[in-house]
Amino acid sequence: MTNFKIPASVPGSRRDEYRKNYFALTNRRGRLLLIAGDQKVEHLNDDFFGAGITPEDNNPEHLFKIAAHSSGGALAVHLGLAARYGRDYPRVPYVIKINGKTNLGAEDKNSSRLWWTVEDIVKFKKQSGLSIVGIGYTIYLGGRYEAEMLATAAKAVYDAHQAGLTAVLWIYPRGKNVKEEDVHTIAGAAGVAASLDADFVKLKYPYDSKNKNVAQQFQEVTAAAGRTKIICVGGSKKPIKTFLEELAKQIKISGTAGLAIGRNLHQRSLTEARQLSDALSAVIFHDQSAAEALKIYNHKKKPLRKSAGKFLGLF
Repeated sequence: MTNFKIPASVPGSRRDEYRKNYFALTNRRGRLLLIAGDQKVEHLNDDFFGAGITPEDNNPEHLFKIAAHSSGGALAVHLGLAARYGRDYPRVPYVIKINGKTNLGAEDKNSSRLWWTVEDIVKFKKQSGLSIVGIGYTIYLGGRYEAEMLATAAKAVYDAHQAGLTAVLWIYPRGKNVKEEDVHTIAGAAGVAASLDADFVKLKYPYDSKNKNVAQQFQEVTAAAGRTKIICVGGSKKPIKTFLEELAKQIKISGTAGLAIGRNLHQRSLTEARQLSDALSAVIFHDQSAAEALKIYNHKKKPLRKSAGKFLGLF
């Protein structure tokens, strides 16, 4: 079980609401399986249509079907998609992204401005009745718009906590002479997330590192984050066995608290995506080994679908 303290930025009148949202976000386990539906904006259609991608993926509803069939996953999307499809999938926990940018044009573009305020998200939650459990915001450290992003994110996280919502940040070091996959640099980004009072932060993981001890080295990142929890990006599509082994190392050795997964999941058919979700959940929420999770994926072992019981926390 995972202990956590409700941050002091959550007022007393919103502590129960925050606790409820945190439980829903983390499947009552203090860990997070985040399905990255915000890629519909960030990657445009590059990752949703083409060779090697299931035709199902070209329809935005595929993301919602995957989330609904997942074992404890939360779906990160912009408000527009939640408004169009959310009522058909009311049990899915939603993280609403409140900024974003496409992959067209200049890489260093100003995406600091909010598409919707936290007040808008709270109003939408009440009107829609959806299980909106948090907000999400992306920061690019090292770019010329860093100051605007940090200031906007700081206010958004504070406002979210004031409303009893959780806050998830995407933080990526970017810019000239910035080593994006350097563990020491990533640890700095983790410290920024902690300073911004984020509940979770999505960071890069150096999958291509030739260092065999990279999982142990990544402990610098989780330590730098303190009580802010780390989830790593899933990266490009790869063999299931490799993917599960990498995830297990991140959690058991590095001390991360889950995974953010996009194309590795949604580019597969709904049937296969559900199999993979069951395997990921076994590792993330039930501390199963990669080998046991692979058996679940291959239908050689029944999936562990039930929540792992009572959440022990400090409130």
